[in-house]
Formats: sequence, C-alpha cells, structure tokens
Amino acid sequence: MTPWATARFTDRLSGWTRSALPGVVIDAPDEQRGRRDRVVDAVMYVVAFAGGVIALVDSWELHPPWLRVVAIVVGLAALVALRWRRSHPAALAICVAAAGILIVTFSGLILVATFNAAIRARSRDLAVVAGLVIVWCFTSTLLYSPDDSYWVEAGACLLMVGVLIGWGLFVRARRELVRSLRAQADRAGDEARAAERRRIAREMHDVLAHRLSLLSVHAGALEFHPDAPAEEIAEAAGVIRESARSALDELREVIGVLRDEGGDDDAFTQPPQPTLADVATLVEESRAAGMRLAARIELGGATPPTATGRTAYRIVQEGLTNARKHAPGAAVMLTVHASGDSALHVEVRSLAPVAVAGPGAPLPGAGTGLIGLAERVSLAGGELEHGVDADGAFVLRARLPR
Repeated sequence: MTPWATARFTDRLSGWTRSALPGVVIDAPDEQRGRRDRVVDAVMYVVAFAGGVIALVDSWELHPPWLRVVAIVVGLAALVALRWRRSHPAALAICVAAAGILIVTFSGLILVATFNAAIRARSRDLAVVAGLVIVWCFTSTLLYSPDDSYWVEAGACLLMVGVLIGWGLFVRARRELVRSLRAQADRAGDEARAAERRRIAREMHDVLAHRLSLLSVHAGALEFHPDAPAEEIAEAAGVIRESARSALDELREVIGVLRDEGGDDDAFTQPPQPTLADVATLVEESRAAGMRLAARIELGGATPPTATGRTAYRIVQEGLTNARKHAPGAAVMLTVHASGDSALHVEVRSLAPVAVAGPGAPLPGAGTGLIGLAERVSLAGGELEHGVDADGAFVLRARLPR
C-alpha cells in the first residue's frame, strides 16, 4: 500500500477511532496527535509531578527553607520541558538527569525523560543518559536518604531505572516493527500497482493494435480503390466505423483505469477476457479485412483451461496483427491443435508479401509486441519462438501446457 493509500485508509476511519491510534501508526504531526497520544502526554506530566512531590515530601526535613522554595519553583518550571520530549529526547534527559542530582523535585521528571529517551534517542545518546541516571541514583540517595537505608534505596532506584529503560526499548522495537510492516505493505502495494499497469499496457497493445490494423487495412483499400462499387465502399466504411468505435471504447476503458487514483475496486468493471473460442471471431475479422487467411483449429474435444485459452488468443491476435502490418497481402496459415503430450500448439505462418494494401506508408510498430508476448507465454509455463524459416515465411510458434 502506497503512502497516499495508507493516509487515505486512516482518513476514512471515524474520528474517535482515528484519535485512538498512536502517532506511529497515522504519522500525525505533533499538533494533530490522536487521543491516545494526548492521554500518554497527560500521564507523563502526572508521573513527573507526582514523583517530584513524593521525593520532596520524603526529604522535606533535609532541605533548608530557601532550598524548598527553589526546588518547588524550578521543579514546576521544568515540567514545561516535557513539551519537547519527542523532538529532543536526548537533550531533555541529559539536562534533567544532570540537574536532578541536586534538585530533588526532578526525580519524577528524570524517570519520564529516561523512559522517553529509551524510546526515541540514539543509542550513543541513550548510553550517556543511562550513565547520568546511574550517577543520579547513587548521588541523590546519598544526599537525601538516611544512612541505614542508602543501599536499599539506591538498589531500588537502579532497578526502577533498568525497568524503565527496558520497557522503553521494547516500545521502540515494537514501533520499528510497525514502521517496517507499513513500509513492506507500501512496497507491496507499489509493486502490485506497477504490475497492474504493465498488464493494462499489454492489453492495450494487444487489443488496440489489432483494431487499428483492421481499420488501417480497410482505409487503405478505400484509398487504393476509389472507384469501387458503392456497396463495397459502404461495407468498408461500416467496418471502419465499427473498428474505430470498438477501439475508442477499449481505449476509454484502459484510460479510465489508469486515471482512477481513488483505488476503488468498483470504479471500473473489466469486460470479459477473450478465450480460445473467440479465435473464430478474429479469423472472420481478418478475412473481412482482405487477409488471405487459412485456419485449422483442432482441439480433439478437449477444452483447455481459461488462462491457456486466453494466452493462445493473444498469440493468434499478435500474429495476425503483425502479418497485416509487416506482410500486407501475404497468405497466412493459422494452426491451433492439441497434441498428445498434453500441450496446446499455436502457429501463425505468413509468407512474404505479394501485394500492397495501398500507397501509404507501412503501419508503425513499437517492436514490443513479441517481447510482451514472450513474457505472457513464459508466465503461462510455455515456450515461444519466432523467426523466418527455410521457405522465407515468418513463423510465430508457441507451445502451451494444458
């Protein structure tokens, strides 16, 4: 799923559901954080405030009056620094850990900043924070705790810091996993989208090249025989009109898919894909266009799978289209038969051109039709070969497994 698709999905969620998601999921900026993140912020402030109050109450008698006032004022002012815990996690933790060695009201803030640094800070900065917090555990306990409970309180402080750092690292790993899964989903969506566009491009080449080559042949016949009977001219004009209409309809459908950025599956209903049974229609269209085409289709009573039949249809379509474009007036032999080795054989054989449809320039070609056809046959598990044989005829031959 691409980034815009992910954003579109989360935007479709209800307001409450979206607000309950963490920022790592919806990639929201600080000013658009969800309800869950606001709750987490509130909990951080409460923990920092409560930790400072508890530490100050426990060491109240150990502070002179002026230091109590300083600790309260500075401690409350320091709570504002939590606003930048996401943007500057290491700087916040280092500053409060260093100041907390002397100011007891920083105790809760140090725990919150350490947990936040474990989630967001770089490994090198986190090591510095951990070292300062360890120093704070021993120094603050030494200054504000009774001598008989020093080691107990210092050990409890170290244990609490270790739990917070471990918890923060776990949260960091989980968030990185979420980001990794989202990136994989984005890449998979991009690949699927690119594959679908390549498939549409192949369909556009196969379908439109066939239609437009028919149209060009009939138009060339009208140009070459302007004195033809009115009935023949009317028939050719009707075929041109029908071919142009079909080509425009198919082109409109393809462009509709390519321009549909909404990604809705119901925005476009694909027409039924051709099968081997539609080869007869291709033969009739080609003969109506003046192609000297002989066809032999022998399936032996066995109907190939739909995918195999569709591939065979595209092979025949590409072969007849190339014959009209590159060998106008040549005799063409089409053979489709099922062999005893459970394979379907398709062959389009066109002799050297013996006539020209009209005085116009030959039909242009991108040269990618056979390349795309080879890819299609390879995906079907078959084999494709093409080239000029000993008789000078161009042969397109494929073997498809059934």
